[in-house]
Amino acid sequence: MISRRDFLRTSPLGFGAIALADLLRLDGAISAVGADQPSALRPHSHATARSTVFIFQGGGPSQVDTLDPKPLLQRLHGKDVPESIGKNIPKIARSPLNNLLASPWKFRQYGESGIPVSELHPELGRCVDDLCVIRSCQHDSPIHAPAEFIATTGTQVGDRPSLGAWLTYGLGSENSDLPGFVVFKTGETIRPPAIGTGFLPARFQGVAVDSEKGIPNLALPAGFTRADRESQLRLLETLNREHLSKGRGEIQNLKSQISNLDPFNSELEARIKSYELAYRMQVSAPAIFDLSQESAETRALYGLDQKETAEYGRICLLTRRLVERGVRFIQIRSGGWDSHSDIETEHGKKCRALDKPLAALLIDLKRRGLLDETLVVCGGEFGRTPTSQRGAAKPGRDHSPSGYTTWLAGGGVRGSQIIGATDEVGYSAIERPVHPNDLHATILHALGLDQHKLVYEHHNRRELVTVNGGKIVHEVFG
Repeated sequence: MISRRDFLRTSPLGFGAIALADLLRLDGAISAVGADQPSALRPHSHATARSTVFIFQGGGPSQVDTLDPKPLLQRLHGKDVPESIGKNIPKIARSPLNNLLASPWKFRQYGESGIPVSELHPELGRCVDDLCVIRSCQHDSPIHAPAEFIATTGTQVGDRPSLGAWLTYGLGSENSDLPGFVVFKTGETIRPPAIGTGFLPARFQGVAVDSEKGIPNLALPAGFTRADRESQLRLLETLNREHLSKGRGEIQNLKSQISNLDPFNSELEARIKSYELAYRMQVSAPAIFDLSQESAETRALYGLDQKETAEYGRICLLTRRLVERGVRFIQIRSGGWDSHSDIETEHGKKCRALDKPLAALLIDLKRRGLLDETLVVCGGEFGRTPTSQRGAAKPGRDHSPSGYTTWLAGGGVRGSQIIGATDEVGYSAIERPVHPNDLHATILHALGLDQHKLVYEHHNRRELVTVNGGKIVHEVFG
């Protein structure tokens, strides 16, 4: 017989081992159990980044007006695209090749690298030595939704997991009290596949956040205490688990993995876990969205004191705070770049709102020692044509997926460089073309993930993030 004193003396070791095992599992030091668990709860190789910030410029910013200056375009204003250039532009991706439109903005060289940046981005220009500018991004869909799905999921169809869902599935979250995948949006409706889970378990879905109100539905109803909420969640947990067990019993004669792929089970498991996470967030999340403790200098850096920059400033400052707390993937969805008409006004307005906060995010991450382990990616679903939009009341530009710009910073990226090139008027990539799947493979590489090892079995196929594989752009890392 063991005495009560002996039991109390020895049992903490057992309890501690249980707790340690779970902490190690969450940190990726040991493998998780279960068919729907990630194939890599830790990096496959040395990671240069721990978190990713993806600024998605919905609608498509113009490369020839921001980071890809074209002197010939200025000289050929009002003329047609030269035949020597036009013959190499993919037909599926091009608009009419007449009436070239010179950029209304001047470019100047910044930093020690001398990389040219448009006067639309004077603040970002001051950070140019931290940027790797890829001028040769390219795919073949000129339509917004399919192009956005290519940029965020790898294919045009919109039935696959988003990049954020894959990364959260593969690496988990470093903070059990916050979602691993957070989405901020401004100026557009979120297309669900762009932040969705596709065939992955539903719990890896991106969580949409309001920069003013924070994560929705966290406040307790009037008159409720935390003890009331705990009791309610225990009851919900019991009922949901019973329902889940019944659903699994009905398909017990099928192959064992089907239950893990069954949408009913995936969504119900996600619902159960979302209740648990919501309870934990009720304590930790409100503090993140309280910016009153930030210094006046920091608030001014992000432009919170200016009407034009206040919204993006708040989003970018919250992004830094989420990175500090271990959120794995943060997507800032910046809509309103679809400037078919009056590009001078429309792009001017968008850049004035975003330029200062975006530069502040890079500066603030860097001075806090976080930029080295945070990969920042910025770009849209495509660029814009160097020609003027036909029939526009004021000059604008059409969609152009055959050559556009995306930039990266931090997370092991070698700054002060330009990769790839478009033709002399900025219409199509002619040097080192980079498909979105190549970009995704590059992002995975920075996080220490091998695109051929981060897999999920679906319909007896080992699915990859990059569909059939992308080519890592190794030059990004120097």
